[in-house]
Amino acid sequence: MEQTTIAAVATPPGKGGLAVIRVSGPEALALMRRVFVPKTPGKAFQPRLMMFGHFADGGRTLDECMAVFLKAPHTYTREDVAEIYLHGGEYVVQEALRALFARGAVPAAPGEFTRRAFLNGRIDLSRAEAVMQLISATGQTAAGAALRQLQGGALKFIQEAQGELIRLMAGLVAAIDYPEEIDQEEAVGDLAPGLMNLARRLEAACDERGSRILAEGLQAVICGKPNVGKSSLLNALLEEEKAIVTDLPGTTRDVVSGSAILDGIPVHFMDTAGIRASAEVVEQIGIRRAREAMKAADLCLLVLDAGITPDSQDADILRELNDLPRLIVLNKQDLPPVREAEAWLLGQGVKPGETLRVSARTGEGMDTLRREIRKYAGDPGENALTLARHLHLAREAAGSLRQAAEAMLGGVPLDLCAVDLNEALAALGRITGENVNDQLLDEVFASFCVGK
Repeated sequence: MEQTTIAAVATPPGKGGLAVIRVSGPEALALMRRVFVPKTPGKAFQPRLMMFGHFADGGRTLDECMAVFLKAPHTYTREDVAEIYLHGGEYVVQEALRALFARGAVPAAPGEFTRRAFLNGRIDLSRAEAVMQLISATGQTAAGAALRQLQGGALKFIQEAQGELIRLMAGLVAAIDYPEEIDQEEAVGDLAPGLMNLARRLEAACDERGSRILAEGLQAVICGKPNVGKSSLLNALLEEEKAIVTDLPGTTRDVVSGSAILDGIPVHFMDTAGIRASAEVVEQIGIRRAREAMKAADLCLLVLDAGITPDSQDADILRELNDLPRLIVLNKQDLPPVREAEAWLLGQGVKPGETLRVSARTGEGMDTLRREIRKYAGDPGENALTLARHLHLAREAAGSLRQAAEAMLGGVPLDLCAVDLNEALAALGRITGENVNDQLLDEVFASFCVGK
């Protein structure tokens, strides 16, 4: 149990209508009594009673404010907590904090309130991490995944995996301790498939690409030769004039970016320079950057002009995208179309489902294009692990399980195989916080904001 009483601002810095100071620890109530003067003293400072009054620093009144005292253990940290609601001016907030620190409060470290919630047994480590994940979410889907984890989704899945592993380990121990009664080959025949199945379940929960997209968004590069409407397509997707549009080829010289939320997922679009043979130095740099962006993208949108027959330039760019995730966008659908485009694409090995017709100018087909782009982001499964630390540990556990199963099938003594199983169980325990040290906790909570 922590013995110090910490204080910090729980709202973003800067000017605002409201600023909340949070105090947690054994002296929370005593500190509140020393700085908060209630308008109605009679029933003041009862737990969960919102009070109106003013914040006083000695004989000086800093602000009119509201305040509430929350009694342990029914609080976020499971400690006594006081919250003071001031007007959101920087001077008033800093003076209020200074007054609390002068009376014995200690400045809270980043994430210290949530760290205390973990240390006091209110939440497991995976839920503690979900708090920061929810705060950092940039889209509905990421927020939903973080909320599922905060509500115990990851914990439930890992606990089920731990339970299954412990059951298998019990069978292994029995086979080691009673070799006369338990046939070793039969034991291996029962244990190895179970270990491999558990490893597959853990690996299935480790969608690194999906986790990154949840956290950072989908990177979609708009590419193609000059003057096919790439910049117009970017503007249409963003529904704003982000890129300069002219009839002159080669207008875009560098990567122009913009973001949109598509069905809960942030998508970061990048309009790139038209790819062609060029002797102009600045344009060459833009083309090189376009190719680099294509290779790094989650999805490439190759734009072709639907009003003309594709040529060798289009074929060269298409070949560059053969091993990359792509959608072919036939733009300028509002102009008289050339039907040879689809036949040409089929001849290049493009499947019909990879091609969409749109008009960036009129908006025709844009909703369908947005839906197709959103599909490439995918959706996290119910058991999906979404934090890099969890992914690493789950893979580590799965690797140990596979190693143990293969060793068993290869005739390695069962007592040696138990070492790998213990390592797998320890890795799963580090996800939930059962096996942690101060260094790990420092790393986890260092990314939190002060006041959370």
